[in-house]
Amino acid sequence: MKKLILAMVAFVTLLGGSLRAQDITGAWQGTLTPASGKELRIVLKISKDDGKLQATMYSIDQGARPFKASTVSLADSTFKCSSDVIGISYEGKLSADGKSITGNWTQGSTPQPLNLVHATKETAWEIPAPPSPPKLMAADANPSFEVATIKPNASGATNMQGLNFNGRNFTTRNSSLGDLIAFAYDVQIKQIVNAPDWMDKDRYDISAVPDQQGMPNPQQLKIMIQKLLADRFQLKFHHDKKEMSAFVLTVGKDGQKLKPTQLPGPAPGFGLRPAPGGLTIPVINTTMPEFANFLQILVLDRPVVDQTGITGNFDFALTFAPDDSVFNGRPPIPKSPDDTTAQPPFFEAIQEQAGLKLEAKKTLVDVISIDHVEKPSAN
Repeated sequence: MKKLILAMVAFVTLLGGSLRAQDITGAWQGTLTPASGKELRIVLKISKDDGKLQATMYSIDQGARPFKASTVSLADSTFKCSSDVIGISYEGKLSADGKSITGNWTQGSTPQPLNLVHATKETAWEIPAPPSPPKLMAADANPSFEVATIKPNASGATNMQGLNFNGRNFTTRNSSLGDLIAFAYDVQIKQIVNAPDWMDKDRYDISAVPDQQGMPNPQQLKIMIQKLLADRFQLKFHHDKKEMSAFVLTVGKDGQKLKPTQLPGPAPGFGLRPAPGGLTIPVINTTMPEFANFLQILVLDRPVVDQTGITGNFDFALTFAPDDSVFNGRPPIPKSPDDTTAQPPFFEAIQEQAGLKLEAKKTLVDVISIDHVEKPSAN
């Protein structure tokens, strides 16, 4: 009997140690060494809410802005954590004593080793305050570009490679006249009529600085590009109406699956990166009209009309296998070589992952009818 009691005590002790090992709440930290060679300290703060694991990620050498994880799980000793919006995933094995995790951090297509330890009050790294939000341009400002450099881009790429505002510097790479008009006036290329044959063939790199302090809001950025088009391309046009095939964006039958933004600010953010078996479009701090405009400019081949009725700014990501229905059949970046993961086509992905629906319909849309335009004037 004494031996049986001792065995039961040993079993309960072992079970208690195993349960404690499975409690991974608290701060975990480790150092990542990316290909650039610069070490980056990573912190995961894990908590529980109604029995569900949650995590917030920090890269404390890159501004320490907090990012909430999209998924967090612990099954047996395998811990997984990911953020769809910033394209990060982590997978590792929890040690038997619950004090360390050995695993890999993946951002892009190449995993990198990252081992985490459970921090104590004494060993926890200090997380600096996140950077202050950028100073905004006055809401009533009517800005222009004070300086703008326009150079031909001879790369041969057929898609705009970026349109960004960083500090006071605006840049766009490999943009055509059509790209600039589409962005500035919220239209799709097919909504631009009577255009010259070089509208989508000639491509440019543009660097510019506004004549007012602060970061512009999206409408102010469009105003500056409108003025650039009038000044440097001598663009003159009039508005008209035309019935054409368009995509109508609505809420899917099971309701939208969008999450309020973690990165409030004056401007939306869009990107494109490889993903296992396809591509991912991260969408950050974006309204539905802005998302519809992004789709019609860079992804789809016809106008997109927002009829979701959804208000607010959201973060989400769409992962899909590109086909001829998107990017005119020519994705601007190659998809991941990992074809073992099957991704849905774009129109299925937007419904499954965002709870939105795109439906082709004929509808009356605004068109930009060009009266006069010239190739850009010399710098």
